[in-house]
Amino acid sequence: MLSGWSLGIDIGASATKAVLLDGDTVRARALRRSGGDFSAAARACLEEITTAAGIGLADIQRIVATGYGRRTAGFAARSVTEITCHARGCYASFPRAITIVDIGGQDNKVIVLDSAGGRRNFKMNRKCAAGTGAFLEEIAGQLDTPLAALNDLARQATGSVELGSFCTVFAKTELLALIARGTPLPELVRAAFRSVAKRILEMDPLTGEVVMTGGVVAHNPILVELVSAALGRKVLVPEYPQYTGALGAALIGRER
Repeated sequence: MLSGWSLGIDIGASATKAVLLDGDTVRARALRRSGGDFSAAARACLEEITTAAGIGLADIQRIVATGYGRRTAGFAARSVTEITCHARGCYASFPRAITIVDIGGQDNKVIVLDSAGGRRNFKMNRKCAAGTGAFLEEIAGQLDTPLAALNDLARQATGSVELGSFCTVFAKTELLALIARGTPLPELVRAAFRSVAKRILEMDPLTGEVVMTGGVVAHNPILVELVSAALGRKVLVPEYPQYTGALGAALIGRER
């Protein structure tokens, strides 16, 4: 086990996150939109996090990058897959057999861990934006509604409007038909969240204790409630669900 400073940086398709560890303790976190320049977003997170901790780059013994743009972080000593880092970060919060569901901007992951934290199985959804943050961004645009307002709007719904298609294009067509029929906005938004939940549930059997992570989960707890209701048991969420991958990367850096 290494003492001293360890930095994990998760360069996702939508957001870049960083976690700085001082031994076992999280000292700082940072988040930026990834935008069109992954390297610049990573550098911005690095600058923010070192400033917050009052240290310099040379003080950090280990830097591990993960995520979609992990190979663009030239200052990182090594890169590790997001599957490995999300597993490590989640296991730190829930050290037992768990099934992890990570909802990202462009893909979803289901990772099954045994009681020792070893990976038993995983699946990813890479071929379609259905059930991801990108899907919700498209729906928000279609409804001319701020993305940040979706969760509260969905809570106002009282009906059970459903979207029959997982496809983003077809779902938007369905929304147009519902709008034409005068369906209230909260019902439309809740239908979009139900579509995301259904997509997750169809990816893989979610057995045992389920942990949900990612930026979509952090900003839309209603999605956790929908999945919990469908499973008939409480779904767990780490304290900082959007930083799970970055935390896992920092922990891997600390240990190796």
